[in-house]
Amino acid sequence: MLTTGITRVVEPTEITAARAVLDREPVANAFVAARVAAAGLDPWRLGGEMWGWYAGGRLESLCYAGANLVPICATPEAVRGFAERARRTGRRCSSIVGPAEATAGLWSLLEPVWGPAREVRANQPLMVTTSMPPDIHPDPLVRRVRRNEMDVIMPACVAMFTEEVGVSPMAGDGGLIYQARVAELVGSGRSFARIEDGKVVFKAEIGAVTSQACQIQGVWVAPEHRGRGLSETGLTAVLGYALAEVAPVVSLYVNDFNTPARAAYKRIGFREVGAFMSVLF
Repeated sequence: MLTTGITRVVEPTEITAARAVLDREPVANAFVAARVAAAGLDPWRLGGEMWGWYAGGRLESLCYAGANLVPICATPEAVRGFAERARRTGRRCSSIVGPAEATAGLWSLLEPVWGPAREVRANQPLMVTTSMPPDIHPDPLVRRVRRNEMDVIMPACVAMFTEEVGVSPMAGDGGLIYQARVAELVGSGRSFARIEDGKVVFKAEIGAVTSQACQIQGVWVAPEHRGRGLSETGLTAVLGYALAEVAPVVSLYVNDFNTPARAAYKRIGFREVGAFMSVLF
């Protein structure tokens, strides 16, 4: 497989160049940009390597290689370079996820070696909003989850993850990494829920956060409460927190086959601006 340019691990001293790439698409790159803002480029702190595609000595594209493999502003040449490196190192990630075009190109090159995938979600609309909906009132009972409510929020988080991904986050290490992530979101004030009689009715988190954009994730309504519009009023409440306290642009992405969720997000004012793709192992 022939490529031009070179692919190598981006050095921590190249943080300015890496941020310049991430800033080209602040909404699509929010997940990785937030990690870089918090941890820099040191692989141990970042939780994975940052690969760079260099053309003419200039850093043009990135690929985060950690628990997820995430192509960032990846040109076709960069995709080929990242695929070459991924083939050499072997699969260490649980998913490939990112902008649909680059992710599809990466998977087409890796599938003969890494396949088959457990599931491929080829079209996950990326949606954004910058304002509150004029005709949907935020649920006044949605609030920040308190630090002493981990035992209350965890079952809902596990249920959401299992429904969304198809496997339990408690497998493998017994859920230690997942519990730590939930605790981090609760501790930072980015986990929100409506809790009645000690049980979660609605929940969502503000996951990735940068100064330019943030991403809402983990939207979930308890099965017995679905069909009552709680996702719309609950998400509107979380959106209010996000716009007032976190970032001027709020995003999320959703599976294209989840028609009710897409309709609800559009009613709240989210509009589609692109698409992600996820390859799950």
